[in-house]
Amino acid sequence: MTKIIGLICGSLRRNSYNRIIAQSLAEMDNSVEFRWIEINDLPLFNEDLEMEGNPETVTTFKSSIQEVDGIIIVSPEYNSGIPGVLKNALDWASRPAKSSVLNRKPVGLIGATPGGLGTAFSQMQIRQILEAMQAHVLPFQKVLISQVHEKIDSNQKVLTDEKTKRYLQRYLQQFIDWIDHLPILD
Repeated sequence: MTKIIGLICGSLRRNSYNRIIAQSLAEMDNSVEFRWIEINDLPLFNEDLEMEGNPETVTTFKSSIQEVDGIIIVSPEYNSGIPGVLKNALDWASRPAKSSVLNRKPVGLIGATPGGLGTAFSQMQIRQILEAMQAHVLPFQKVLISQVHEKIDSNQKVLTDEKTKRYLQRYLQQFIDWIDHLPILD
């Protein structure tokens, strides 16, 4: 059975480095179906909106998460932390608390930045948030792509660095294998 992996980019910029990395990931394995799960039209989380009935964009977002076997979040780091738009999306996905669409959902984390530390601080925060939501976050694996601007062709919007491509391919295979071996918990 073909795995369906949702891709969430933590940047709203159309040609962001992280979107290019996520697109490269989606082109690496034809045996996996990738679906983009967009976060750019989500309203700011507001419990009043939720109580009135989730806005259509929120309902679509949650359904998109529910329909996939796992999620890979590819996100930059802003000011040593998680981008606000991604935090907002995770807040919407966390509701209702005990039965959210991310509860027990396998999640992988990847991040790219022009800086030297990759996205280590952001990924720690994302991991903490996901674990509080009881998502299954791929353990012990980190993809921290530093100096990303030297590893892509911005004009062609493609990843060109072969070492990074191999690194991403290994990560993707580990993520898929991990999903296959996760115990189903009720």
